Amino acid sequence: MGKRNSQRKNAAMLDSDDDSSSVSSSSTSRTDHISVSGNEEVHFDQDGLLDQALDALDEKRGSTRERALSVIIGAFTSNMQHHFVDKKFATLLHQCLASIKKGSKKASAKEIALASHAIGLLTLTVGCSDNAREIFEESVRPLDEFLTSKSHLTKIPSLLECLAIITFVGGNGLEETERSMDILWRVIHPRLGSNVVAVKPSAPLITAVVSAWSFLLSTMRNLKLNSKNWQNSISYLSSLLDKEDRPVRIAAGEALAVIFEIGIIEKFSADSKGASDMSQEEINLQESYTHLQGLKGKVITQVKNLSVEAGGKGSAKKDLNNQRNLFRDIVEFFECGYSPEISMKIGGDSLQTSSWSQMIQLNFLKHFLGGGFIKHIQVGFLLAFFIRK
Repeated sequence: MGKRNSQRKNAAMLDSDDDSSSVSSSSTSRTDHISVSGNEEVHFDQDGLLDQALDALDEKRGSTRERALSVIIGAFTSNMQHHFVDKKFATLLHQCLASIKKGSKKASAKEIALASHAIGLLTLTVGCSDNAREIFEESVRPLDEFLTSKSHLTKIPSLLECLAIITFVGGNGLEETERSMDILWRVIHPRLGSNVVAVKPSAPLITAVVSAWSFLLSTMRNLKLNSKNWQNSISYLSSLLDKEDRPVRIAAGEALAVIFEIGIIEKFSADSKGASDMSQEEINLQESYTHLQGLKGKVITQVKNLSVEAGGKGSAKKDLNNQRNLFRDIVEFFECGYSPEISMKIGGDSLQTSSWSQMIQLNFLKHFLGGGFIKHIQVGFLLAFFIRK
């Protein structure tokens, strides 16, 4: 009875007609507030607010759970919630997974998106640890099942980012990273069967998949040499460069830059020998190398054209400039071997990137963390990835 009364109290505090974005504060202070009925405001210690939000995830009312998840996301974005995680790590993880496992019949698209984002933030908070490993092991299967079995695509982008983040932090080695990349790829290239209906993916979904896939690819160096898979991947990404949607083009261009930077094509190059001296395996490698070189030549032509594309009717100037700048950098990479560099001050340190892989990782994490990026870089485990004294 006491717990139910507490939950009712939490529901009353977390329910209002305000947009959920007004619930979570980006302030780094130790107190937050949420609006209740009328103009009344109740102030809470942030740990108390998180406890109440966590309890509210048990409520039957979907809007209450959504508002509670928004509070949790706001708190985890603006501050490193280590004290709260030490006490409530497992409870928060399993409550968020419960929202995802409920599916569209019992949880809204918004709730599932919020829950997956919260899991990603929780993973970045615990860093490379046994807890991150537990998050990966507990989450990857339900994420896989949801992504590959549901045709309702409005929920997917946040789930894609969540899968990429938990693999980045809690995944263990090449095989698990490749598994997650395969899950991502199957979202836009489903294995069709009697229970799967082909649905043409939207441009935002394609952009989200390719961005998450590139993020994971950027962490890898030792890759399986499956010629057919890489030919298909490069061919598909090349086809995206011809799409009208500029974010799709940009995501595809970044993915191709990472592929060529980590030397996928060169890995298929056999030692220079006469045909009579080559084994069948070496002959197959050489044929794959030749084919991939042809694909690279096509990509280079496309990249050069996109780097100087004129603006069309109705085109957004910012998108056009972003596209031109990116593809000029890719042209320079192809012609001179230079990768774009980013440098920014973080406190007394300098955050620097010097490769496409680092740039992809940095941009993905900045997008995911939003206004909390600086805080997480300053005091979280991400510091080691980019900071140079």
